[in-house]
Amino acid sequence: MKKNILLLSAILLLHFSAISQDKPTPSLVKENQPIPKEVIKATREFRERLMSDPYRPAYHFAFPEDNGRPGDPNGAFFANGRYHLMYLYNREGIGFSWGHVSSTDLLNWRHHPDAIIPGNGDDGCFSGGAFVDDDGSAVLSYWMLWGDKGIGLAKSTDAGFNNWEKSTSNPVIKSAEWGITDLKDASGKVFHVGSADPSNIWKQNGKYYMATGNLLVLRKYGSRGSGLPANTDKPELPEDSLNYQGDRLYLFASNDLKHWEYKHELYQSDRKWTNKNEDDMCPSFLPLPSSPEGGKPSGKHLLLFISHNMGCQYYVGSYKNEHFYPENHGRMTWKDNAYFAPEAMVDGKGRQIMWSWIFDDRPDSVINNRGWTGTYGLPRTLWIGNDGTLRMRPVKELEHLRMKESVVSNIKVSTGSVMKLQEPGKELMELEVTISQNSAKQYGVKVGVSDDGREETSIYYDKSEKKLKFDTRKSGLSFGRKMVEEAPFELKEGEPLVLRIFIDKSIIEVFANDRQAIGRMVYPTLGGRGVSLFSEGGEILAKSIKSWELSPSNPY
Repeated sequence: MKKNILLLSAILLLHFSAISQDKPTPSLVKENQPIPKEVIKATREFRERLMSDPYRPAYHFAFPEDNGRPGDPNGAFFANGRYHLMYLYNREGIGFSWGHVSSTDLLNWRHHPDAIIPGNGDDGCFSGGAFVDDDGSAVLSYWMLWGDKGIGLAKSTDAGFNNWEKSTSNPVIKSAEWGITDLKDASGKVFHVGSADPSNIWKQNGKYYMATGNLLVLRKYGSRGSGLPANTDKPELPEDSLNYQGDRLYLFASNDLKHWEYKHELYQSDRKWTNKNEDDMCPSFLPLPSSPEGGKPSGKHLLLFISHNMGCQYYVGSYKNEHFYPENHGRMTWKDNAYFAPEAMVDGKGRQIMWSWIFDDRPDSVINNRGWTGTYGLPRTLWIGNDGTLRMRPVKELEHLRMKESVVSNIKVSTGSVMKLQEPGKELMELEVTISQNSAKQYGVKVGVSDDGREETSIYYDKSEKKLKFDTRKSGLSFGRKMVEEAPFELKEGEPLVLRIFIDKSIIEVFANDRQAIGRMVYPTLGGRGVSLFSEGGEILAKSIKSWELSPSNPY
């Protein structure tokens, strides 16, 4: 058993990049003792260094310090007028823990004590969700590390949610081995379900529900595909491997949050949408509103999740009789998995709001010297469109960061040309470009253009391929993924292209017509701030170009 656990730990480095358990280090700050002057001085100098870091985001949520790998957003919930968000990180000298921040505006975050840390029956706390019960208490669901632990719960009843107690019933869902629970059907035959990455809990007709992820079940019993190395202890797949292939979630129910009964798979995995070697982990399962402002639920649900080899994706569908019926599927990353580990909540307005961890993509040596890593994409509000598919845009609160608006209109760009805008870009910037429908094959915007043209990031619509493209091959001279990310996207007859582009030092996100979005880490080297329009295969008319310098909101 111990050998198998070590083997699994080694092959899952993609999600679990630092698995060693560090020995606790002596604390420099002791309770009821004077703070050493050296600690005060070092703390101030560290904050100042973070504020001067050329790549540390200023308005995207960034981890305050330490090793955010993995850096999954977890445990998001809204209560008592505040948004609460947890972040998974490898706390120095402690192990995998959940940091905790809260905000009234989704922009400025107050730091709380870590919500859950290793101890009380586990050796670390991995991904999970949050739930606010009818009595106002909040419950975190998480994956207990390591080995044959299972799913754990922690509860907070104080108004500020500063104090959390792990359930004495942990693990409430017991693993037979890491991430796998063995059960028997009515005939006595053994079958396997996942006991990893629990979803948020939800409540219906007085009963609690929770879904669990299938990565370890898939790896052992379902598929040997890309990103899932062969298990040398069990080279042959079982005869019923089809029952374990693809993305799956396992539904459990409880009357008291202590005793959980397995029900069935939450939904039917289908190869028309996903591959047999894709798992379902970091799930979030919540009702979808019919408006970006929230309001009443639409009657549809959204399941957000990752597959480790393909990143963030989702299903929109109907939930009834303890089953979820997907009606359409989409992704939030396509060429790789850089947009990862989604987490969502429903706020007091009825909005569904999500975050995602975006991979750092710098060498370990660089990250370790900086003293921090971990960045989240902008909070997106999600709702269902009239056609039944998902809509997305940045939350409205981000408009409070706007300063120094600039507007130009009716800019023509001839085919095969690049037009530099007179107003230079900013280090922190929002750009909104509206381009009338035209006959051009490719057209869009270049940002972060250096004076010598060696650096630039191109964001554009490819009409012939019906895709939104995000080209980072020249975004920086050193770090970052050099590639063209491609998202399915098609303009309707007569519809203009509306691009909202957010630039925040080392991260760029684009939202297109409320239907598609791409977020990537980039690392410009030459300090370019140029912004240009370009077109290939036809003339374009930019009806409106609005830009705002944005105020930083992170504390440091």
